[in-house]
Amino acid sequence: MFRNRAIGLALSALIIASLTACSTPVGSSTEAANTKPAAGLPSASAEDVGMSGERLGRLAGAMEQLVDDRRLAGITTAVARHGKLAFFGTFGQRDVEAGAPMTADAIFRIYSMSKPITGVALMMLYEEGKFRLSDPVAKYIPEFANLQVAAGPKGRQVEKARHPITIRELMTHTAGFTYGLYSDSAVDTMYVEKKVLDFHGTLRDMIARLAGIPLRQQPGTIWHYSVAADVQGYLVEVLSGQKLDAFLQKRLFEPLGMVDTGFYVPKQKVNRLAQLYIYGKDGGLLPPSRFDENPMHIGGVLIDSDEVVTRYLTPPTLLSGGGGLVSTAADYLRFAQMLLNGGELDGVRILSPLTVDLMRRNQLPRDVKEISPGIGFGLDFAVVDDPVAADGISQGEYFWSGGAGTWFWIDPVENLVFVGMIQQFGAERPDMRSLSRRLTYQAILKPAGRLPATSQ
Repeated sequence: MFRNRAIGLALSALIIASLTACSTPVGSSTEAANTKPAAGLPSASAEDVGMSGERLGRLAGAMEQLVDDRRLAGITTAVARHGKLAFFGTFGQRDVEAGAPMTADAIFRIYSMSKPITGVALMMLYEEGKFRLSDPVAKYIPEFANLQVAAGPKGRQVEKARHPITIRELMTHTAGFTYGLYSDSAVDTMYVEKKVLDFHGTLRDMIARLAGIPLRQQPGTIWHYSVAADVQGYLVEVLSGQKLDAFLQKRLFEPLGMVDTGFYVPKQKVNRLAQLYIYGKDGGLLPPSRFDENPMHIGGVLIDSDEVVTRYLTPPTLLSGGGGLVSTAADYLRFAQMLLNGGELDGVRILSPLTVDLMRRNQLPRDVKEISPGIGFGLDFAVVDDPVAADGISQGEYFWSGGAGTWFWIDPVENLVFVGMIQQFGAERPDMRSLSRRLTYQAILKPAGRLPATSQ
């Protein structure tokens, strides 16, 4: 049912008992470098990568405090700089009711952090000459030929699209699609009524449903969050001749050593899956078995507690490139480090440096408003164009997040990757990206970016 899709969609970044950190962060100056911890990269002391281990302790302290204050059940965070792991911390519990501590190998529903992975898969095919970014999507998905666009005061009339949607527009959320959750329009209502992203269906079913619904707005006119990455997943299948899960496993996950990333959690790993929580009326954390005590709607769609429990336990029929993957902090750190390295990790090349550079450039048309102050959008990543307006540090930082609070960023100026994992729905959720960014950058004592000379 479409309501089940609510927990698999990307949701905007909004984040139980008194808990304590269950492991010690790595990266202190007393630890040996070049070990291979659970985070998937060789480690070094914070000082060896130009950071302060003492100051990174502030990051650990803040994560512990969020758990102690019962705002989050469990957290995993990792910081890598210059290709070395400087900090890896697990805090709180993976499952409060089971009394299970958070562990370094905990598996998380990463929801919209699936999108950059799908984008990389599509760009691998771009490098093989399979398509151009300016190509009409209908060239490869004929069902999208002659799409109409909602028009009129209430969006219940239609008009002809001014131009066919392109693959670049698909990868920048400017194609005209929507999600059915984040805006109130006649088209969004149709997405819900037609169950566009029904997890009991297939990607081909999704394409057929989308083809019968007008676009929410003219292609190339605005940035609007949408099912575009799910369409990209289908495009990967069309261009490669493989199912999306098979392509990702063979071409991306296996070469990168992402051993715990996929569309479901195998039976032998279920005991590592982190529990999902929502906030109760009293501010406490509720597990799925208690969701009915404070029914939570996302964009008017009820979160189904049964679906939360079962969604990722069996292979799905709908391979959602927009929000269907599970992963660990270690796996995602390797994926992000590959991008920071210009498409290569441990001697395995996934993309060329120029292709990665293309993905992390702002691709929005000049007359399309940025997605938030100082932030544009590349090919399946948000991109910091103006650090001052974006309340950031480095121009060119690129990032994204997931519906249950997972977040990451890549900073090519400071040669840094951050990955954070939680499993929490709700508007009361702390702003983890903002908090962790401040506490990470204050620990850098040898910045790579040029600083102006201080006056004497």
